[in-house]
Amino acid sequence: MKKLFFTGLLTMLAFFLVHAQAPLTDDLGYKGGSIKGLKKPADALNIIVMGDWGRNGENYQRNVAAGMGKAAHDLDADFVIATGDNFYPYGVQSTGDYHWISSFESVYTAQSLHVRWYPVLGNHDYISNPDAQVEYSTISSRWTMPSRYYSRTFRHAGDSILFVFLDTDPIEKENRGQAYDSVKYVKGSVAKQLAWLDARLSSSKARWKIVVGHHPVYTGGWRKDSPDTKKMHDLLEPIFEKYKVDLYIAGHEHHLEHVKAAGPTHYLVSGAASESRKTDKYPGIGTFAAGVQGFATLSIMKDSALIQFIDYRDKILHETVIKK
Repeated sequence: MKKLFFTGLLTMLAFFLVHAQAPLTDDLGYKGGSIKGLKKPADALNIIVMGDWGRNGENYQRNVAAGMGKAAHDLDADFVIATGDNFYPYGVQSTGDYHWISSFESVYTAQSLHVRWYPVLGNHDYISNPDAQVEYSTISSRWTMPSRYYSRTFRHAGDSILFVFLDTDPIEKENRGQAYDSVKYVKGSVAKQLAWLDARLSSSKARWKIVVGHHPVYTGGWRKDSPDTKKMHDLLEPIFEKYKVDLYIAGHEHHLEHVKAAGPTHYLVSGAASESRKTDKYPGIGTFAAGVQGFATLSIMKDSALIQFIDYRDKILHETVIKK
C-alpha cells in the first residue's frame, strides 16, 4: 500500500514538473491569456530585445522576465537579443558562477524563452571575466556568444537580415585613452574590430542591416551630454550612414527609447530589464522615451519593421514602424 502511495506521489510530482514549464504560466501567478494589444505581423521574424538585467531576479527583473515570456509566446519569438550588462554588479568569474543560475536560468524559465539568446558584453561584464560569457555558449542550449563580437545572417521571407553584435566597452576605453592590458583591453583590438565591422557591412547584400552594441549613440537619459556618448556617436554614426544601417540597438541607459536621426538609421535603447532611471525624449528627433522597467519586441517583415515597447506590468507603452 505504501509502495502504491509513493508511486502515485512521484507520478504527480513528475506531472507537475513537466507542466510547470508550460507557456504563459510563471511564478508571479499569471496563467493563460496574452499581452493585450500586442501585434503579431504576418510573416515576420520576431525578436525580444532586453538589456541591463542580471540582478538575481530583483529590481523587477522577474516581472520583466514574465512579460518577456508572454510576449515571446504570443509572437512565437525566434530569438532574444540581450544588450549587455548581463550580470550585476561585476559580471561573472567563470561558467560555474552562481549568477548563471540566480540571474539567468532560474529567472527566464518560460518555455517560449528557450530559444537562442544573442548577447553582447557591457561595461559591468568586463569587471570580472568577459570570456566566461563566451565560454558559456559551449554548455548552454540557448546562450549564443561565439566571441566577444560576431555576426549572424538570417534568411526570412526570401530575404536576408544581417545582425552585427559589437563589443563596445573596449571602444569606449579607446575613446577615453585608457591604458591597455594583456587580456581585457589589448592594444590593437579596437582597430581590428572596427576593420571587421567595416568589412562585414560593406560585403553584406542583406536587405536589412541591424547592429547591436551596449553603448548608445543617442540617449535622452543621464548620459545624454557625456563625452563618452558623444565620442561613440561621432565614431559609429558615420559608419551606419555609410552602409545604410537600418537600426542600432543599445542598452547601458536604464530606460526604453526610440530616436530617428536625419540619416537612414533608427536608434533603439532597451536597457530596463531590471533597474530603471528617469529619461526624456531626445530633443528634436526623439519619438519615445520611458523611464520604466520593461523590454521591446522587434518584428521584421519585407518592407517594414514593427517595434513595440512593453513595461513590467505588460502594458504596451508605444509602437513605431520602420519603413524600409
